[in-house]
Amino acid sequence: MATVGFHTLGCKVNFYDTEAIWQLFKNEGYEQVDFEQTADVYVINTCTVTNTGDKKSRQMIRRAIRRNPDAIVAVTGCYAQTSPAEIMAIPGVDMVIGTQDRERIIPLVKQFEQERQPINAVRNIMKTRQFEELDVPDFADHTRAFLKIQEGCNNFCTFCIIPWSRGLMRSRDPESVINQAKNLVAAGYQEIVLTGIHTGGYGEDIEDYSLARLLWDLDKVEGLKRIRISSIEASQITDEVLEVLNASDKMCRHLHIPLQAGDDEVLARMRRKYTTAEFANKIEKIHAIMPGVAITTDVIVGFPGETEEMFRNGFRFMEQMKFSEMHVFPYSKRTGTPAARMLDQVDEEVKNERVHQLIDLSERMQLTYAKRFVGEVLEVIPEGNFKGSGDRGILMGYSDNYLQLVFEGARSQIGQICRVKVTEAGVNENRGMQVEMPVQLV
Repeated sequence: MATVGFHTLGCKVNFYDTEAIWQLFKNEGYEQVDFEQTADVYVINTCTVTNTGDKKSRQMIRRAIRRNPDAIVAVTGCYAQTSPAEIMAIPGVDMVIGTQDRERIIPLVKQFEQERQPINAVRNIMKTRQFEELDVPDFADHTRAFLKIQEGCNNFCTFCIIPWSRGLMRSRDPESVINQAKNLVAAGYQEIVLTGIHTGGYGEDIEDYSLARLLWDLDKVEGLKRIRISSIEASQITDEVLEVLNASDKMCRHLHIPLQAGDDEVLARMRRKYTTAEFANKIEKIHAIMPGVAITTDVIVGFPGETEEMFRNGFRFMEQMKFSEMHVFPYSKRTGTPAARMLDQVDEEVKNERVHQLIDLSERMQLTYAKRFVGEVLEVIPEGNFKGSGDRGILMGYSDNYLQLVFEGARSQIGQICRVKVTEAGVNENRGMQVEMPVQLV
């Protein structure tokens, strides 16, 4: 039996795409092996969000070539899309496919087996207007199912290369999204995470349809218990979206809303589409309709031109927002973006000092948020045994408001909804104790 090994770099969307590519190989009778083992085909799904992403991608490509020089080495993903010639120049690379045409990977492998000529299958992504349909019926290591609903982004933030690697915004056909949601529920998943490159932009390119309408349609899917949006911009949280969040009991009390900077001047230089006042206004509205909501965010520290005063403004703003967690990144130059050409780059040491200050703030906010729920009973879907607990029956899972809870339970409960009382709050994980499901009175 032919074997295939995968290595994925980068974001959740890439991991979704790799799962979809694996389905194509699986249907062809391939067996999946670990990337560190000898395989007949290696697929490296690359990342280009930073220059380091490119470098790591090249390292993994070379590792596959060394592992089995006779294997077919196929490179896909964002770095493949933006720099196909650079990848084709690596001796031992047999084919490059970008962030589209992945459904052609099996015919391309067969073509290579016959002709033994390197294949560059990358096309101009900016001309692509169709969402590429790649289904993922199950996720080997997850009790939450990911459902990709859109691709690409029209924002062109000054720090970001992604529109050039993923193309412009294109939404998946609503019927196709609903069908896949039904299939995932039939496969036993109780929670679906809607994902994409610019997830909240879903529907902007569809007449008479929107993200809010999609959420209502998903709300009607029988057997689905939880709908989570992986990420949404403040500007995309419309009154209609707020209405669904308010009315649907399937919508998770957790939203990831990237802030990137807490100072208006920095936001303008980043070419973000909101001010801090507009951002704060949306957060306030969400808190009003979803008491106890967890709002997580992304922050870039040390963007070119960020002065100490701008950083302090941002710090104070983030404190006011009471995020339940912040993902903090030091600004990193991305070749080919306007920000990389800006002259007033911030010193690395200054950046690192600011990063530490924001990580400390994030941990304080995480703990403050978690403490509010001590004594409350939350519904948790266990994902597996807690790391390091062996087989002692210590489970780990997430509540709808994204608290990570660790509690005693049986392996048979993995993937099922459990009621867990929070007994102790922590920064990353919280301790809990299972309570009996209430008896349904007929």
